[in-house]
Amino acid sequence: MMTSGVTSSITAYTPSAQGNAGSRRAPDEAALSEADQQALTQLEARDKQVRAHEQAHVSAGGELITSRASFTYQVGPDSKRYAVAGEVGIDTSPGSTPEETLERAARIRAAALAPADPSAQDRQVAAQADRMATEARQELNAQDNVEPTRADRRETALARLVSQVSATPSEQSQIDTYA
Repeated sequence: MMTSGVTSSITAYTPSAQGNAGSRRAPDEAALSEADQQALTQLEARDKQVRAHEQAHVSAGGELITSRASFTYQVGPDSKRYAVAGEVGIDTSPGSTPEETLERAARIRAAALAPADPSAQDRQVAAQADRMATEARQELNAQDNVEPTRADRRETALARLVSQVSATPSEQSQIDTYA
């Protein structure tokens, strides 16, 4: 994934391509050797796998996605292009508040780990989101320890008023004993 602000890429992993051949075969398929047909089957499976992987990022990333999927292609024995790798851009910049940053970090992590088999780059982006969330939590904890809450401030102001009223002698409570 790529990001604006901080740039990250979530890319397709590169396992061995396995699977059934799709409907992309050329009409002159019979002219291909057995090795070419096997390579074509692997390329078709890989193309399907890469596209599904990148689509999982896009679906989970929502409005954080900054660029649609881009692919690296390989030309098969049938002279067609097959996607063998890909990437999607995602904005991994923090939010304007620690709370917003926590929400963004969770969505970034979900987008990075959305595919069934995340790549090493996907895991790095997820780890970056985890660090961002940890920093936001630390900031929230520091605010809780330093800044009193609104209720705490009200409580303190009320206690101050009560102590001032208690400390001020009331004229009605004094008895004149010299009369």
